[in-house]
Amino acid sequence: MAIKLSILDQTIVYPGETATDAFQHTIALAQRAEAIGYHRFWVSEHHDSGFVGGSSPEVLISHLLAKTSSIRVGSGGVMLQHYSPYKVAENFNVLSALAPGRVDLGIGRAPGGLPRSTQALQRGVKDAPSLTEKIEELGAFIHDTLAEDHPLHGLTASPKPELPAELYVLGTSVGSAEIAASLGLPYVFSQFINSDEKVALAAFEAYQQQFDRSFGREPLPIFALAAIVAETDEEAIALAGDHTQVKIHLESGKTLTVGTVEQAEEYGRQSNEKYRIEITKPEVTKGSQETVRNRLLELQQRYSVDEFIVTAAIPSIEKRIRSFELLKEAFAEVSAEVSVVG
Repeated sequence: MAIKLSILDQTIVYPGETATDAFQHTIALAQRAEAIGYHRFWVSEHHDSGFVGGSSPEVLISHLLAKTSSIRVGSGGVMLQHYSPYKVAENFNVLSALAPGRVDLGIGRAPGGLPRSTQALQRGVKDAPSLTEKIEELGAFIHDTLAEDHPLHGLTASPKPELPAELYVLGTSVGSAEIAASLGLPYVFSQFINSDEKVALAAFEAYQQQFDRSFGREPLPIFALAAIVAETDEEAIALAGDHTQVKIHLESGKTLTVGTVEQAEEYGRQSNEKYRIEITKPEVTKGSQETVRNRLLELQQRYSVDEFIVTAAIPSIEKRIRSFELLKEAFAEVSAEVSVVG
């Protein structure tokens, strides 16, 4: 089956840039992605961060929909634990009414920021439902199928679009895969956050085995990764730079990926828990078109996926766009080879 290629852009504010610059780069990348045939373009949600501009994916999605005409645009993802499912449904119903058939609603499990921002987002909230319950309620509001025994039965999330947003569950663990499976929803495993191959394999296996088909849908596993493509392997390695991945392990058992050691230390202070910081090299698929294409074909076979959502942390917007151009060209060549053989 042909591979679908999509993009996740985190609207990173690189040194020497402003948030306005970063948003302009996101717009330029979305427009180029549409022009060269990418399947979807997602944006992320981060809070209390000086180097990531995307704190409100719904607002950014609206602007990107207005700046494009055909590519699917969505969230990768909305951190539903902070919000009312009803309000999120209203936001995405508006987006879906503005751009029918083009809106994706990816749901993430991570807090998307430090404990301080989580406290601010959830201020006054007590005894909140579980994330699974919130996703289930969100789906019911999106599709106007709230059960009769629900305390809010009869309430409609307005407006009611002709083509509602499509729901996706994002995650980095077996637990997130099980949530997606139990709700019969597509599942995206984010390898650029958790590069543990055993966890990824276990997550996809759990997703396939436990998928509830009673909702009338089939499993849709998707793999999200960091990838950099250049004219040569050497150039791609140089573009990848010497980045590190910083994780904080809390005494309570939670593990979170943050941007810097300073952020990890601040997270630990705000959490009031004992913690341990782990610094590793991030998993980045990098190289020439042939190198990256072969790697993605290997991943396709290993995880039984047919769509990749790719992120590329390249400071130069020109080089970032060129990386995505080269990636798309690499798989256009694969399609051409298949057609000739066929």
